[in-house]
Amino acid sequence: MTIYDIAREAGVAASTVSRVINNKPGIKAETRERIQELLKKYNYTPDIAARGLVKKSTKMVGILIVDLRVAHHVDGAFYMEQELTKRGYCAIIMGTGPTDEKKTEFIRLLEQRRVEGIVLMGSMFMTEAVKACIEQYLPTIPVVIVNGKFPLHNVSGVVVDEYGGIRDCVDYFVKKKRKKIAFVLDSLSPSNLNKQNGYIDGMHEHGFSDEELLLYTTEDSNHQSGYDTTMKIIKEHPDVDGIIYSIDLIAVGGIRAAHDLGYRVPDDIAMIGVDSSVYGEISQPKLTTLDNKLYEISKAAADLLIKGLDGEVQNNVINFKCEIKEREST
Repeated sequence: MTIYDIAREAGVAASTVSRVINNKPGIKAETRERIQELLKKYNYTPDIAARGLVKKSTKMVGILIVDLRVAHHVDGAFYMEQELTKRGYCAIIMGTGPTDEKKTEFIRLLEQRRVEGIVLMGSMFMTEAVKACIEQYLPTIPVVIVNGKFPLHNVSGVVVDEYGGIRDCVDYFVKKKRKKIAFVLDSLSPSNLNKQNGYIDGMHEHGFSDEELLLYTTEDSNHQSGYDTTMKIIKEHPDVDGIIYSIDLIAVGGIRAAHDLGYRVPDDIAMIGVDSSVYGEISQPKLTTLDNKLYEISKAAADLLIKGLDGEVQNNVINFKCEIKEREST
């Protein structure tokens, strides 16, 4: 549906439709209302790129991240951008915020910019609203989701088995004779809930009852929240001897809390994070972490997008396994 189609159905000139789209004055109220109803009826969005360029290819791709403050996702976007640049593509990286309204708004914005492909960074994009938005506005261009997938013909996914990875962490602690193991969640994303389920199932497999599960959620995804939550865990369960954290950053806060309470890490209490991030490398002691293969999955996502851009088969899913990196905190 073009501006000329809208004009023809409204019985006006294309320039009149353009003035309504750009909120210009001098249009009768009834005419403006009639045109706006047609724009809404046909889900018309202005072709921003075509205003300045007459090209078949924009060579632009979009990378959306829920929160640009999350270093793990920003690092992944950097790895993808490097791969895409090698192929002559320009990457637009934007932060959407956590709400479905904003996520879909940014997807539509990229559609208006005529990007040729999109990467959605993280499982937080796994919502029905995002799926519906892709179906409506991006039905023909390749889309790749990192740590997620949709049953759509043009959407591929790169999925990391963090559920199995956390079960391995529980098994690792049990083998080290840890008897009271807690799990700390930093947010209610699909990825993190998979981690939590891995903890629950892993504990059950080793004979722990529901009453012996120690499940905690932080108020935020930062060092201070990890510190505060660990303080709470230790005060409520002084005999806790193992804690698994959903991300490294809150685990580093946990290490500091244990130190301030006079607990030795790992002698009195062992700790594991997730992400294999720089935070674990610089903590004291160095943090044992579940490596969820950030570089590998980012490169795989870029490769899937490039294949889609080249017209190859889409709707692929690539699976990765996690690996425990043992350091000083265990």
